[in-house]
Amino acid sequence: MGRLGMHLARRGGMLLLLGALAACSGGEAPPAKTGFRNAGALIGATSRYDAARFGGDWQVRAAFPGDADLQAVTFAPQGPTLIEQRQICDSAGCRNTRTLWALSAQGPGRYTMRAAVGGAERPFWVLWVDEGFRTAVIGSPDGGYGWILDRQATGGADRIAAAQEILAFNGYDLRALQMRP
Repeated sequence: MGRLGMHLARRGGMLLLLGALAACSGGEAPPAKTGFRNAGALIGATSRYDAARFGGDWQVRAAFPGDADLQAVTFAPQGPTLIEQRQICDSAGCRNTRTLWALSAQGPGRYTMRAAVGGAERPFWVLWVDEGFRTAVIGSPDGGYGWILDRQATGGADRIAAAQEILAFNGYDLRALQMRP
């Protein structure tokens, strides 16, 4: 084999090696963002979850677009159910609505919500709750929504800040998060 042939053989071998390395590394584009979170980021429900302690009324302190009208939720562990309370405003004025969701447990702090009317479904994961069960972070693996809930409409700035950090840790893009005054 002449000098040119050896050069081409080495070059071909190098290209083959580079191709194999690219195949091993996946060679894939980074995961696409779905909803309001990076789909490639890890997400998990909290191990601190306790349905009985989580039960009761919660004020929505922050939410992503799409839930701008969500004011409060009530979690009833017996059943279990979730009631969303929204204030919808349009040209006809403002009105309060309530939507009942049946919850089907998928694991600790993980549910599938099904609307009582219309049958729409979405995951409901408790990503974090503070020790006193005063502040919680709710989200979904698809990133379609995320909420910061609190037992009170005001106060608890340190817990609300911690909740924002939990959303970011779980891959949410906080630039779209709408904080409530």
